[in-house]
Amino acid sequence: MNELNLTGLAPREALRAVADALSAAGVPDADFDARELYRLALGRDPRLDADPLTPAAAAALQELAARRMGREPLQYIAGRWDFLDFTLAVGPGVLCPRADTEVVCETALDLLRAAGKPDPVVLDLCAGTGCLGLGVKRFWPGARVMCVEYSPDALSYLRRNADAALGPGAVTVRAGNVLTDWEGVKPGSVDLIVSNPPYLTGAEMQSLMPETAREPAMALDGGADGLDFYRCLTGPWRQALRPGGWLVLEIGCAQRQAVLDLGAAGGWANAFARQDYGGNDRVVALQNPPADD
Repeated sequence: MNELNLTGLAPREALRAVADALSAAGVPDADFDARELYRLALGRDPRLDADPLTPAAAAALQELAARRMGREPLQYIAGRWDFLDFTLAVGPGVLCPRADTEVVCETALDLLRAAGKPDPVVLDLCAGTGCLGLGVKRFWPGARVMCVEYSPDALSYLRRNADAALGPGAVTVRAGNVLTDWEGVKPGSVDLIVSNPPYLTGAEMQSLMPETAREPAMALDGGADGLDFYRCLTGPWRQALRPGGWLVLEIGCAQRQAVLDLGAAGGWANAFARQDYGGNDRVVALQNPPADD
C-alpha cells in the first residue's frame, strides 16, 4: 500500500485513487467501499468535503484502504453495521449482518402482526449479532425474545448489541447449542422461532470469497449438503412451538426447495418462501399445524 500516496489530493481525487486500488485488489463494490473508508478515516462525507488531505488524514485513509485491500470485511473495519433502523457492533468472531437478512426479520414481524398476540414468545436461534431477535423486539415491543448463541466470541457481541439497541434486560441472551439444546425449552411454549443458521455446503466452504473466509466457520458451515441445521430446526425444535406457531428461516439462494421438502416431510403446514430485495430466495416459513387441523 506504500504506492498509494493520498497527501494533498482533493477528496474526489483521493476517493478515485482508493477505489482504483480496491478494484485492482479484487474488492467488489470498490466505489462504495472507498466512500465508506473515507467516512471512517476522516469522519466526513467525501461529497461535502473540499479541503486537500493533510498527511495525517491521508495516512488514516491509506491504513484503512490497506486493510480492505487485504480483503478484511468492511464491516469488521468499521466495527459496526446498520440493520433495519439500528446499528450493531460487529468484528472478528461474529457473522457480519447483511441487508438480505432484513427480509427474514420483516417476515417474522408480518406473521406476528397477523397473529395479533401482544406478548408472543420468540426464540432467535443461532443469533450471532442478534440482528433478528433484536429487530423483532424493536418493532414488536411486547414480544418476549430470547436470543441463543453458541460461540463465545459471537455471544459477546450479542450481549453488547442487546444492551445498546434495547437496554439491559429487554431481551434474554443465552449461550446454547442449537443442535442439542431443544430439550431445555418447554414444549408448546414458543410462538415463533426465527433463525439464520449456518447453511453453506462442504463444497461452498472450500471456495469462499476472501471476505467470507474471515468470518467464523461455525457461523457458515451447514454440513456436507448445507442442511444440518435445517434438519434440526424442522425436527426436534418443532416441539417448542405451540400449535399454530411459526418457524422462519433464512436460506441460501439455492435451498428453497430442499428446506420446503424438509417441512413437508415433517408435517409442517402453510409453508411459503420469500425473496430478498435482490430477487434471490431468502426465507422459508413453516407453521406448526394449528390444533384444529
